[in-house]
Amino acid sequence: MGYHAFGQSPSFKTHMNPVIPGDHPDCTLTKIGKHFYTAGSSFNPTPVIYHSTDLVHWEAVAQPVSAEWVNYGDSPAGGCWGGQVVYRKGKYWYFFSRSNVMHFTTADDIRGTWSLPTAMSAPPGVPGLGYDNSIFIDDDSTWYLVVKNGRENNWIVQLGDNGQPQGAVYDLRWLNPAPTYPFSWAEGPVMWKYKGFYYYSFGLNVGGGQKVFRSATLTGDQNAWIEFGDFFNLSDPLAPEALFRNPNHNSATVMLDDSTHWVVHPLWRSANNNEWYGQGRQGLLNQVRYSANGKPTADYPTNVQRNAPLLPSSGIPWMVPHSDFFDSEKLNPEWSFLGQTPSSLSSLTKRSGWLTLSPKGRNPNTVIKNDGEHNYSLMTKLDFAAQSVTDQTGLWIFNGLQTLRAKLYSSVDSSGNKIVAFSYKTNTSQVNSPVAGGGTIVWLKLVRVNHVLTGYCSSNGYDWVQVGAALNVADMDGLQPDYNAWTGNRQGLFVQGKSADFDCYVYRDAYTPILTGYPANLYSRTGIYTMDDIRDREWVLYAGVEFGSTDYPREPSSVAISASSATAGGVVEVWLDSVDTGTKIAECPIGNTGSWSTFATFTVDLLAPVSGNHDVYLKFKGAASERLFSLQWLTFMDK
Repeated sequence: MGYHAFGQSPSFKTHMNPVIPGDHPDCTLTKIGKHFYTAGSSFNPTPVIYHSTDLVHWEAVAQPVSAEWVNYGDSPAGGCWGGQVVYRKGKYWYFFSRSNVMHFTTADDIRGTWSLPTAMSAPPGVPGLGYDNSIFIDDDSTWYLVVKNGRENNWIVQLGDNGQPQGAVYDLRWLNPAPTYPFSWAEGPVMWKYKGFYYYSFGLNVGGGQKVFRSATLTGDQNAWIEFGDFFNLSDPLAPEALFRNPNHNSATVMLDDSTHWVVHPLWRSANNNEWYGQGRQGLLNQVRYSANGKPTADYPTNVQRNAPLLPSSGIPWMVPHSDFFDSEKLNPEWSFLGQTPSSLSSLTKRSGWLTLSPKGRNPNTVIKNDGEHNYSLMTKLDFAAQSVTDQTGLWIFNGLQTLRAKLYSSVDSSGNKIVAFSYKTNTSQVNSPVAGGGTIVWLKLVRVNHVLTGYCSSNGYDWVQVGAALNVADMDGLQPDYNAWTGNRQGLFVQGKSADFDCYVYRDAYTPILTGYPANLYSRTGIYTMDDIRDREWVLYAGVEFGSTDYPREPSSVAISASSATAGGVVEVWLDSVDTGTKIAECPIGNTGSWSTFATFTVDLLAPVSGNHDVYLKFKGAASERLFSLQWLTFMDK
C-alpha cells in the first residue's frame, strides 16, 4: 500500500524551509499519539500552540496564556519566554516562563479553554527555575522540568502530578561552570530518549551552536554523560550558502513509526547581510540520523528541498496567516494580542460577523499574526467614525521593538474631513474623501512586494485608489538593534482613539497579482529554487489564497499568467490544496514569446467554480529535456 493511501499527496513528499514562516523562536516539539505540537517564546505577543499530523503542515489551535492575565505585562521582550505543551494523565499542560518565574496552564481540550497561569516553586537548593526550559517525560510517565537559569545553572527537576517540583533533583552545574563558561550560555536545554539512552542537548548562545550529550542513566553525575559534540551537520558543503545559518536552540527529537527522527528549530534568515532578520527566528524542520555509536546529527538547513516525513497532512494547509471573516464564536488562535489586554476590548458578538476592537485608553489595541513572507496582499473592510486626527484604525506591520510601524488607516484630517492615510516613519500620504457621501465603511489593501509596501483604499472592495507613493521598509525587515526585542515583525489590525468594527481580514487576495518568485514550497529537478528555468513535472505553492465568500462576494472565472519562453513552452496546471489529489481548476498553455526577456499574458477560463481559502499549486508540464518557460506573476479574474 503506497503512502497516497494514507493521505500523503504527491506534492507533500518534499518540503522547503521554513515550515512555519515568521516568528517561532525557542521552539519545542511534542508528539502525542499521531499528533505533533510545537510552541515557543512569544514575548509581548500572546503565545500560539501549533498542531500538525505530518510535521510540515501546521495550524494554530490554541492561545494557552490569556492576554487578560494581569501579570502578562506590556513591553517589548516581555511576556512569555519559552513554551511547551505536553499531555499527561488526561490533561494538556503548557509550561512557560514570565520574568524568570516558571508557570503552567492546563486544559482538558487543547482547543478549549485554558486555565489562568499557576506559578511554579523552585525546590530547595535550586536558585530559581529560569526560562527557555522544556519538559521530558520518561517511559514510566515520570516527568521532569529541564531547567536553565543563568549561565551555570543547569538542572533536571522531577515534577509531581500537580505540576510542581517534587522528587529527584539532578544537578548539572558541572556542565558550564564559571568563570570559563565552556559552552557560553548552555541555554534552551531539551531531552529525549532513544534505545534506552538519555540525550541532553542545548544551544551555546543566540549566535548559534548546538551540543548534545548522552547517558545510560538519568543522573547528575558528570562521569555518566558522554559529550557527542555538535548536533547539526556543520560540515555540509552547502552550509556557507544557506539562507538560514548557525542553527541552535532546537527542540527534542521525535521518532516516527518508520524509525525516522525529526527536529524543529528556530533560525533567523541571516543571508545577504541579515536582509530578512526582522521577520524573526522562523520555524524549520530537519531530519536527524544516528550513527552506529548512537550520535545524533541533524541536517543543516540548506537551501534545498528535503524529503518530508512519510505522514498524512490530514487536510491542514500551509502555515501562513489565513483569511478571517469573524463569523466564529471565539477569535481564531492564529490571532495574538500584544501585551496584557482585557477581554472587554474585543468582541465577536457586539456586531454579528464583525470584530469590534477598542483601544487601550490612549494607546492602540491590536490583533496580530506573523509577518513571514515576501509577497502578499492584506485586505480589510472596516467601519470607523473618526473624530480627531489621533483616531485611527486599519492595517499595520511593525517590528519587535515596536518602534517602526507601517500603517494604512482610516481617520480624519485637522478639519474633520474623512481620509485614508499611509505612513512609515516621517513619510505620510493621504486620500481625501475615500467614501462618497461621507460613509464610515471603507476597504483597505496593503500589498507587499519584497521590501516595498503599497497602500490602496476602496469604497466597494473592487475599485481601488492608490494612497500616495509606495514605501520601502527594508530597515524594518532587516537587522534590528537589541535582537529586535527577540521578537519577529507582526502584521494585523489596529485601532487607536475610538472603537472600530472589522468585517474581514484577507492575507492573500486572488484578484491581486501573486508574484511567482515567492513560493511557500516547491519541487524542482535540482532541489534548488528558481522560477526562470522551469522544467517538466516541477511545481510551486502559493499559500492562503482567498477567492471569495459571503462577506467578500467574488468568484473567479479565469486565471492570467505572465510568462516568457524561447522554446516550445508548455502548460501550467493550477491545482487547489495539493497536486494530483486536489482539484485542478485550470490548464494554461504557455507559448513561445520570442525571447526569455519578452513576457506576455496568457489567460484561460477556469475548469471548475472556486470559493473560499485555498493553497494554490502550479504544476508544470512540457518536453522533458528542455527549459519550458519563465514566470512573473499570476492573478485570477472574476465574472
